[in-house]
Amino acid sequence: MSFTVLSNTAKLVMQNTPQKILFGSCGHQDKDIPIFDAINKEEGDLFIFLGDNIYGDTNDMTVLADKYQRLGAKSGFKTLTTKTPIIAMWDDHDYGQNDAGKEYPHKEASRQIMLDFWQEPAGSKRRTRPDGIYTSYMYGAGDQTIQVIMPDLRWNRDALNHVSELEYFTKRKLANQGPYSPSTVKNASMLGETQWQWLEKELIKPAKIKIIASSLQLLPDFTGWESWANFPNDRARLFTLIKKHKVNGVIIISGDTHWGEISQYTEQLDYPLTEMTSSGLTEKWKDVSPNKHRVGDYTHEVNYGDLSIDWLKADPVISLSLKGIEGKVIMQSQFSLSSISPYK
Repeated sequence: MSFTVLSNTAKLVMQNTPQKILFGSCGHQDKDIPIFDAINKEEGDLFIFLGDNIYGDTNDMTVLADKYQRLGAKSGFKTLTTKTPIIAMWDDHDYGQNDAGKEYPHKEASRQIMLDFWQEPAGSKRRTRPDGIYTSYMYGAGDQTIQVIMPDLRWNRDALNHVSELEYFTKRKLANQGPYSPSTVKNASMLGETQWQWLEKELIKPAKIKIIASSLQLLPDFTGWESWANFPNDRARLFTLIKKHKVNGVIIISGDTHWGEISQYTEQLDYPLTEMTSSGLTEKWKDVSPNKHRVGDYTHEVNYGDLSIDWLKADPVISLSLKGIEGKVIMQSQFSLSSISPYK
């Protein structure tokens, strides 16, 4: 079994703080991905693949590995690997099965195929942890430090709470909502306790900006599709930890939905959390779900995200932009670092 070899630049630790971090999700390996042309023109300092990086959906690991190779063979992807450092997390389709959680029987084999493709080192903890491929990265130094935290929302995820087929077709679907509801099971989780202990330790590490790179939407209250809202204890626990440890500078990026939007959440927090959902690189979904935390409009055209920081300002300015197939800005949110850093 052979794999596309990524450029060595994909694994180097950056000595200089990134100014432009690009991200995206939901790219189908059997479709053209022309948006890579715009992404490559950006010459970003980092690209984050947020999940559904291929559509594997199989119990056959030979098929799964072949689908990664189809992505690896695309010229735009090859160019990206030579120009830009890359980090990646999976979601359900590259994990192996639509909406799958801890019950997926081939997750260990899928893990190794995924990490081989992204050229994860042989000794990486991501290859051997008994509870998933979660990880974090630290870039830059001093007052220009950026941490990227990537939780694994698949390996440990407990069962989803489904509504009945009748309710889905007579109510949910008509409201552009999916078939899931928040779990009512005590301590139900996507992360599992060991990963939670790890995440708490990551949150308290010093960094001026902390990017939580989530394969699923975090801030929207309820869509009926997969999201943090289906596991309310997980979501509440994250918010509690941010307040408890006085964590400054949290920004959320997410994928999965097949539409793009910006969400902002202020309830019971000391500063507004902003999330940009970028989805997809190829996939589109016309029946966009309601989201009371949405800022402005949404897009169901193909898109990628751009998180840029102007470090030259006395109070650095953060710009979150969602961009289309030609690299033009579809929507944008700008705010100062001090506005998300209330804690001394």
